[in-house]
Amino acid sequence: MMLVIEGMWPFIMPGLWRETFSKMVNLSDGQLRFIGITAMLSGLLLLYWIK
Repeated sequence: MMLVIEGMWPFIMPGLWRETFSKMVNLSDGQLRFIGITAMLSGLLLLYWIK
């Protein structure tokens, strides 16, 4: 399911996806870690909400 959701963005909006990805490359390690923990917590909350 994760691959389906992640694959939608480059398929639907390839230009925006490429621009966003290139901006993420320039982020610091701390910023990337914050994005990562936010994504993980959001996923956990979504799983909890669905069950």
